[in-house]
Amino acid sequence: MFFGCQGSSAPGAGAKKEGKLLAEVNGAKITTGDLEWEIKNLPEYVKAMSDSPEARKQILETMIMRELALQQAVKEGLDKGVEYEQRLSYLKKSLIIELYMKKKFETEVQISDAELKNFYDQNIEKFKTGEQIRASHILVKSEEEANDILAKIKAGGNFEELAKENSADSSASNGGDLGWFGRNSMVPAFEKAAFALKDGQISNVVKTDFGYHIIKLTGKRPAGARSFDEVKDQIKGAIMPSKQQEVFQKLKDDLKKNAKISIKEESPSAAGDISDDASKTEKAKPAAPEKK
Repeated sequence: MFFGCQGSSAPGAGAKKEGKLLAEVNGAKITTGDLEWEIKNLPEYVKAMSDSPEARKQILETMIMRELALQQAVKEGLDKGVEYEQRLSYLKKSLIIELYMKKKFETEVQISDAELKNFYDQNIEKFKTGEQIRASHILVKSEEEANDILAKIKAGGNFEELAKENSADSSASNGGDLGWFGRNSMVPAFEKAAFALKDGQISNVVKTDFGYHIIKLTGKRPAGARSFDEVKDQIKGAIMPSKQQEVFQKLKDDLKKNAKISIKEESPSAAGDISDDASKTEKAKPAAPEKK
């Protein structure tokens, strides 16, 4: 599962308990604030795939399972003892290094618009897509609640604000915005209703396995190559790893150049091997001649 990939700094560990409650795991709360923090700290290449409701649901499921594992581990006393302290010390050092590298990448990785445009021109085929729409939605558990909210919208209520206040979906913090998506990326009933809307139009209540939706269409774009401005950030995310590698290599060379490093053994043996060799040497010593 890609949401477990390395690259973020301990997702969820420092999240603030702000926003709408999404789940409660044996009393531990997971909110929209936690989810947004989790997504923010995903690697760039993963973050680009986290816009859909299905992806966010999967991230939430991962957070729930991690919380369950944490609670069980604490019950078993794994947050105490020598091994825990050793690993904690290692993780602290790793985090400091990670923060240092993050700062270096932010200040030294430079990608010009000209470089991004050149990549776009040379890879135009990769940016061709089918018809896409952009939509927002409000998701609630009951049809009655959905009808009440729809009535408020028809009476002049602000869709985005009502989404923030009422929607049970993780997109609530963004006013219900789901971003751009094509066909076959949403459940059938939702997709059919969304693609049938005109730009700016709001649907009637739509029932799916997730609950009851009110959908607002906020954009349409035909099949074809997406414009440079639309994919600029995506291209930047694709180029970023190689740029970071260049900065890392230069940093490694600079740090070594200014350091005093003394390697005591060119090919270190495992501790067990060294002790074994020592014992073999000891056994191989000739016995002292007996005194006559």
